This record gives sequence, C-alpha cells and structure tokens, in this order.
Amino acid sequence: MIEVENVTKRFGGLTAVSDLSFAVEKGEILGFLGPNGAGKTTTMRILTGFLPPTAGTARIAGHDILEEPLAAKRKTGYLPENPPLYPEMSVLDYLDFVARIKGVAPGSRKARIDDVIDRCSLGDVRTKLLAKLSRGYRQRVGLAQALVHEPEVLVLDEPTAGLDPKQINETRALIRTLAGDHTVILSTHILPEVSVTCERVVIINQGRVVAQGTPESLTEQFLGGERLDVTVEGPEEEVRKAIASVPNVTSVSSEPRGEGRFAYRVEVAEGHDVRRAVSEQVVRGGFGLLELTQRGMTLEEVYLRAISSEEAA
Repeated sequence: MIEVENVTKRFGGLTAVSDLSFAVEKGEILGFLGPNGAGKTTTMRILTGFLPPTAGTARIAGHDILEEPLAAKRKTGYLPENPPLYPEMSVLDYLDFVARIKGVAPGSRKARIDDVIDRCSLGDVRTKLLAKLSRGYRQRVGLAQALVHEPEVLVLDEPTAGLDPKQINETRALIRTLAGDHTVILSTHILPEVSVTCERVVIINQGRVVAQGTPESLTEQFLGGERLDVTVEGPEEEVRKAIASVPNVTSVSSEPRGEGRFAYRVEVAEGHDVRRAVSEQVVRGGFGLLELTQRGMTLEEVYLRAISSEEAA
C-alpha cells in the first residue's frame, strides 16, 4: 500500500534522507522511528507530496507520487506535527471546509463529518472555535481532518507531540482502531508509541534506514543469542562462577538486590536453552534460587543498538 524505493532528499549540500527503501502492507500500522533530525518529517512530506524527492520514488495505493500526484494525495490522509487549523473557524465549519476541498460528495458529507467527530470524540466541542480548544482537542481535530475523506493511507507525524498522558493514551487507542480499515505510517521518536500501536518498525538515523522488521525479528537480529535473568541468594562471586561454568553461557553480570541477594544477567549462545542447567548448578551449589526468567530485548534496547551500530560504522 505504501512503497518507498531508494528515496533521497538533498537541501543544497545537506542530505536529509539517503536511499530509503521500505514498504507498508495494507491494513498495517508501521512505526517510523528515529531521533530528532533523523529525516522522519522529510520522509513524511515526500510521501504526502509536500516535497519532491531528489532521487527515487514512492507509491501510495499503487499511484506514483511523481507521475500521479493528485491520485496519490486523494488516497492519503496527513496529520503533520502541527495540525493545519484555522483558529477563527468552529470544529464543525472547519471539518465541512476540509471535506469540501477533499472532494467528499455533498450527499455523504454530513455523514462523514458526523463519523469523524464521533471517532475522534469531538462531540462536546463541535461548535467551539478552534482557537478555544486545548492542544489535545486540536490534535483530535487534526486527526479528524485526515480521516474525513476515508483515505486508504494515513501518514501521522508525531501524533502525540505535546499531549498530556491522558490525551496520549486516548490518541494511541484511536490509532489502534484504524488498523485494517487504513494503512498507517506513524512517525515518532517516542519508543512507547511504537510498542503499543505498531506491528512493524522502521528505524532511521542520519537519513538512513538502520533496521526494519517486527519487534520480535529485530530482537533476534540485535540480541544474537538468548538471555536469562536469575535472582539468587548467596555469595556473589561463587554464584557467578557457578553460572558461568554452565556450557553455552557466554557472559554473566550481576547487580545487588539487598539481603545477600543478587540479580544476574546471563547471556547465552544462540539456539541453546540452559535454564535447567543453570537452575541445577545453582541448587547444587547450595544457593537460594529465587527467580529465573528467559527474556528478550526491549524495543528501547533494540533501538539504542541500531542507532549506536550505525553511528559507529
């Protein structure tokens, strides 16, 4: 539904994005993740036709953004970081205005406006001036204008920027309901945003894609093995040596937990399950095994490794 092929954008001597390639499947929510200045907003503007690429191209619902720009834009709803609102208009008047310029048929215009007002929880403020609305409500109006013409593709640039925790949760919940009916690309530098809303992730840094895939596949890619968290009561050095002696354990680190207890992070060679061997070794040494958990990497750990790997290259 969204296809980006070798897209590069230069501003004079500055390369904002370089040779980007990725795709978003129909009905999918993709997280476009990267630090500030990574090139996320530039990519969003290229996808929505606000900026032409210097090289490469993209397709929206099968329409090339350079060869069929109007057709591509008709299929797209765009929420920029700062919604394009007219403060002197009421919510209802603004959505009617947007529906008209986006070509919503007169016979279905009222129904579409009523639908997005309901979906974005704007019923209590539908007659209020946009200038009088809170940041959270303005963001909801921005999302409503992106949805009013029933686009197949939604491009959301930092959709929760500046919102309070309650508004963030409400906006994320709304975005999750869009999956299936819409294909969504969500640009953000906020890791929890991706964790709770997105099925796949593209990580970008310094204008380049440094990793992409599901959170699970990225964990496998950057972890390179398995990991155990083990909490044991007993002398730290003796316990560490006991765990390290287990075949296929590659490293052991520890942190104190008080009252003679330590938490051990155990790195294991890929493809090996050593949980039973570790537990037996701890018990055989006469130590108190309090907890043993197999865990993967968090998205934050994946993100930091992807960014640091690219910067070190």
